[in-house]
Amino acid sequence: MKIVCIGGGPAGLYFALLMKKQDPRHDITVVERNRPYDTFGWGVVFSDQTLGNLQAADAPTADEILGAFNHWDDIEVHIRGETFRSGGHGFCGIGRKRLLNILQKRCEDLGVKLQFETDVQDESAYADADLVIASDGLNSRVRTRYAATYQPDIDLRDCRFVWLGTHKKFEAFTFAFEETPHGWFQAHAYQFDGDTSTFIIETPEDVWRKAGLEDMPKEEAIAFCERLFAKYLDGQPLMSNASHLRGSSQWIRFPRVVCRTWVHHNGRQPVVLMGDAAHTAHFSIGSGTKLALEDAIELARRIGAADGDLPQALATYEAVRSVEVLKIQNAARNSTEWFENVDRYVNLPPRQFAYSLLTRSQRISHENLRLRDRGYVEQHEDWIAQVAGVRREPAQQSVPPMLTPFKLRDVTLKNRVVVSPMAQYSCVDGVPADYHLVHLGARAMGGAGMVVAEMTCTSADARITPGCPGLWSEQQCTGWKRIVDFVHANTDAKIAMQLGHAGPKGSTRVPWEGEDQPLAEGNWPLLSASPQQYIDGVSDWSRAMTRADMDRVGDDFVRSTRFAAQAGFDWLELHCAHGYLLSSFISPLTNQRTDEYGGSLENRLRYPLEIFRAMRAAWPQHLPMSVRISAHDWVDGGITPDDAVEIARMFKAAGCDLVDCSSGQVSKKQKPVYGRMYQTPFADRVRNEAGIATMAVGAITDADQVNSIIAAGRADLCAIARPHLADPAWTLHEAAKLGYTGVRWPVQYLSGKSQLERNLERDRQVAAQNAGLSALEQANRAQGA
Repeated sequence: MKIVCIGGGPAGLYFALLMKKQDPRHDITVVERNRPYDTFGWGVVFSDQTLGNLQAADAPTADEILGAFNHWDDIEVHIRGETFRSGGHGFCGIGRKRLLNILQKRCEDLGVKLQFETDVQDESAYADADLVIASDGLNSRVRTRYAATYQPDIDLRDCRFVWLGTHKKFEAFTFAFEETPHGWFQAHAYQFDGDTSTFIIETPEDVWRKAGLEDMPKEEAIAFCERLFAKYLDGQPLMSNASHLRGSSQWIRFPRVVCRTWVHHNGRQPVVLMGDAAHTAHFSIGSGTKLALEDAIELARRIGAADGDLPQALATYEAVRSVEVLKIQNAARNSTEWFENVDRYVNLPPRQFAYSLLTRSQRISHENLRLRDRGYVEQHEDWIAQVAGVRREPAQQSVPPMLTPFKLRDVTLKNRVVVSPMAQYSCVDGVPADYHLVHLGARAMGGAGMVVAEMTCTSADARITPGCPGLWSEQQCTGWKRIVDFVHANTDAKIAMQLGHAGPKGSTRVPWEGEDQPLAEGNWPLLSASPQQYIDGVSDWSRAMTRADMDRVGDDFVRSTRFAAQAGFDWLELHCAHGYLLSSFISPLTNQRTDEYGGSLENRLRYPLEIFRAMRAAWPQHLPMSVRISAHDWVDGGITPDDAVEIARMFKAAGCDLVDCSSGQVSKKQKPVYGRMYQTPFADRVRNEAGIATMAVGAITDADQVNSIIAAGRADLCAIARPHLADPAWTLHEAAKLGYTGVRWPVQYLSGKSQLERNLERDRQVAAQNAGLSALEQANRAQGA
């Protein structure tokens, strides 16, 4: 096979040597526009897991790379005069020039032809090649030429960064944060050879401009950086090796590259993207070179296994690698956004700031971090517990963050787990009876800090379905009081009432008889901010509320609030999400009013805030009130996370204690981006920008996720929905899975507690023995690292 690799970076060189090693008969040429052994940049980073992949692919190359690496296990974070160090991360740094030299030499030894100082304008010059690899980097000409096939999506990120070097040797991968009058700057530093370290400085675009760096000569900008980070440099200067760049051109914005397809067929000749030409991942997770080398490994493997069927090999390569790359890019996006929004997190306590940084990509979770450095995690757990008012004795286990108490007003939840309000559609005339007693009672006994009743309606015409619960009559109040009394008498959980009005989404069948479908008979009139039909051509039309409607509905909410207090609920939540009545006022998708209740966000919030203030006045002052919002409509022109922060601020000013951050369900045109903990970023933003407690909800499924969220300060509570439907005792079982024995079980169930803990401990020991892996290796495999 005749192969031409356009671009002599890590991807092209490594693929060339792997293919030549696989079959010496291959005729392989690597074409590079730079001079031999000429490159720009400082060091690159690999994880220990990546080095294992290289060893399996080509041991001689891996051995030489390993011999040139500077290895470290620790990450050190400097913020506001404090330093935090975490170990067990297993990274290696090597100079980019040294890496390329190793790959070039290995190619030469195997017989790969290296053609330097050749700027390929058009790959048609290699029309006789059986395969062309476009490894021509971030600014790939090949990708641009065939953009109609590759369909690249290039997202230029918000921060400016400059890639410098220094002879200060860093013992750990170092993150340093410094504040200026213009905003925050951060440094990413690591040693990559015996006497040199990479020193990347990054800051948001607006801060960079305010600091005057846009117009500053290169030497002056470097001096600025030396002064700013002097205490980390120990007198060593910062150096630039990009002599071809001048002034502000050294400071670049990172382009995230995603291509829909990676293979273009130029007649019979396939042209395949590889490395940065196909994809990029932000330098903050150190994966660009890793991805390039693993592209090469996968493509060489697939060609070798295809028995001459090159089209099949290429199709499999793209299918397999695109998924793996997407995982890394998602983690890189999380990391990128964290660094773009450092000012969101700098007001966290320094210890929590450092933890948030370590877990920013969501590829390192709480338990994965524990396996890397148990001492660090236990210190962090002790700190969280102490802030919550809990101190452990030396012989006791550290308390997992999800099991620490949380207090608002005069109510203290025993832990951070909440049974999310989940509609059950099982009432007659709005009266909760035996079903709700068992449903909510069982989950209160299952260990959660609080259970929340499903959205309970303030009048008969406020219901979603005829099966929805209500709180507009004494009979309903009595039914709820029976449930509240059971929870208080038999558990140490708290119980909350969520009040809402279905608005334009009302008068429908229970879901198992036709979700969102109008009732066949017995319909009631629908209200909303503006006339709307939730499902075009299917739902009944709602009419716009008049002032008289607003007054009546407001009175209904106040009446239900008083009934909730009479029933003995510990907490009250107002439902302003999911397209229901109050949500219909907030979202511009459903509010087209031209009076004082429409238009600006402030106007659209006017009626929901009127309702909230009236409820707050009727609700006991020593008890908390929260609001559930849709923090993202997932539709262009709808509510955005930026809006959610402003919504939270306005409810906070009205006396709200916590914002329950959900999203969507406002429009059938929504296009949510699902994934694990996919709504948690909304709780994170609201908490750390609006300065109010939050509850995260949405695809949170295990204790490790809850612990990570709470420990990082991304939310104060986690609402668990579907897992609680499958397992009423979810909290107790998750605590046992963690090996934490300090959680309280109902006395009637204690024999089950001891049996479960023994079984789980036995299973852990057997799994560890069978796997034959270290604890960290098991964690990395489980995380897909």
